Amino acid sequence: MEQFNSLIEFRQAIYNQGFTRAKDAQFELLDALLLGQSIRSFPELSLLPVFRRKWPSIYAAIKEGRQDRAWLEGYFIRQIPMEGPLLFSLDGTAWPHPAARTLADLQYVYSPTPAVDGGSMVVGHPYSVLAWVPESGSSWAPPVSVRRASSEQSDIGIGLEQVKRLCRHREAEMLETLHLIIADAKYGNHRFLGPLRDEPCGALVRMRRDRVLYGAPPPYSGRGRPRVHGDRFAFKEPDTWGEPDATVELEGDERWGKVRLRRWDNKHARQDADTPFSVILVETHLKREKPANPFWMSYQPPPNQAPGDQRLGDLWRWYQHRWPVEPSIRFRKQYLHWTLPRFQKPEYCDRWTMLVSLAQWQLFLGREVVRDNPLPWQPAQEKLTPERVLQGFG
Repeated sequence: MEQFNSLIEFRQAIYNQGFTRAKDAQFELLDALLLGQSIRSFPELSLLPVFRRKWPSIYAAIKEGRQDRAWLEGYFIRQIPMEGPLLFSLDGTAWPHPAARTLADLQYVYSPTPAVDGGSMVVGHPYSVLAWVPESGSSWAPPVSVRRASSEQSDIGIGLEQVKRLCRHREAEMLETLHLIIADAKYGNHRFLGPLRDEPCGALVRMRRDRVLYGAPPPYSGRGRPRVHGDRFAFKEPDTWGEPDATVELEGDERWGKVRLRRWDNKHARQDADTPFSVILVETHLKREKPANPFWMSYQPPPNQAPGDQRLGDLWRWYQHRWPVEPSIRFRKQYLHWTLPRFQKPEYCDRWTMLVSLAQWQLFLGREVVRDNPLPWQPAQEKLTPERVLQGFG
């Protein structure tokens, strides 16, 4: 009943505070989205019984509706518990608009595909997704913020805005509990780590294998200009590494086998000597004759902590919370029909994006009270996935 009451309270709050115009039409559209699993086009949502208006109202809900996005994102953050550590995954995705020639601010966006080369370029809108990941190895990653990047912005710039907004909402809590931002190699550079240097959150980000970093400069000798950079640290040149500051070997991981972690502290990029961070080399499947290629991560702790305050094993375990945001994005597109509508203005896309995020949060809050409702060919589940919660939500 406590979980059920939380869901009721959430729905009442977004109706009263989150929607500022065309409340009823938006709310009924949201309920239709949660029940319209088999639709083939956006206006088919108007045929569901919970949408008690005629079909033009479904477009009016998007065109005339208004949302308090700042309040809604703050309300999402208030749903996150205080106990830590709290892990957030940052990633980007594309909303393709291949045939929308008159839609404003279209861009060429990278979009991964199942093709052999693993990726392609599409015409559409890029979106940045910051999601809270309560557990690794699942598809649950309720969104904290989903923002469209205009052609005058970058994914990294939008991601920084989202992270800084999270820090403003949880600044006091971050002094007591670790809040860690986890991201892939696109964010593993000084343009992302530098602006977060003084923020109360930490950052654990994958880095490209061809990076060259530098250590701290030696003490000033008294002659000439003081050095800005120390010794060279090239990922592809083991002779430049020196002795690590910490080394850990982990055994028995079901997915990664035997893992060795090595950490070097106080490194920086050539472009930003004022932003030191630690680099971690991850080697997996060491018992195999041909282990997998190693990869690198950067760790920037919060200002009130030192790199050695967190154990290497914990950092490696937390990094695996990055992955759930990817199936979460696929779930938005495939089951919540995020990219199905064909709107005429970018702001319509943004309002629909928020409704999809609200649907994801309702599914997350209702996951403990929804009974599994498998189809005849589906095995029963004890720990329901987002797809199965959606299937039994009605």
